[in-house]
Amino acid sequence: MWNIPNTLTTFRLFLIPVFAVVFYLPYSWAFFAAAFIFWLASVTDILDGYLARKLNQSTPFGAFLDPVADKVMVSVALVLIAAHYQNVWITFAAVVIISREIVISALREWMAGLGKRASVAVSSLGKFKTAAQMLAIIGLIWQFSTWMLVLSYVLLATATVLTIVSMLQYLLAAKGELLKS
Repeated sequence: MWNIPNTLTTFRLFLIPVFAVVFYLPYSWAFFAAAFIFWLASVTDILDGYLARKLNQSTPFGAFLDPVADKVMVSVALVLIAAHYQNVWITFAAVVIISREIVISALREWMAGLGKRASVAVSSLGKFKTAAQMLAIIGLIWQFSTWMLVLSYVLLATATVLTIVSMLQYLLAAKGELLKS
């Protein structure tokens, strides 16, 4: 159970409360440090999946824990950002993204119970959504400059649109099973 990919995933879970505390520190460097911690967590997400495949170290525990760590980290970041900015568009994006993650996680679990998880496997669109989302979150946390904030808003809007489209794709892929129920 304890291999390099699972250790990286566990480390990502450990970073979540550290990230939240650093985000609220009353120091000028806090937003940069919080953005760095979120970036580091994002890198471990990429790395753990790559290493699990490359080293043939995929485990059922890792398959369970990795998406949990991802969704909790992104959800915490979006909640902190929405509370910080108190902006209807950021809050809307956070609600859409977090809601989609819950719905699709439940859908994947349900489809797995039917033996049809492959029909709702991660798509390339989901990977683009994740990249836009991660970059947007890092920029909105760091707040380095006006151009970074503008780019981050655009990336968050892009991620929100891709979130809706990918959710519809997953629901359409499971439509036959959903209609049978």
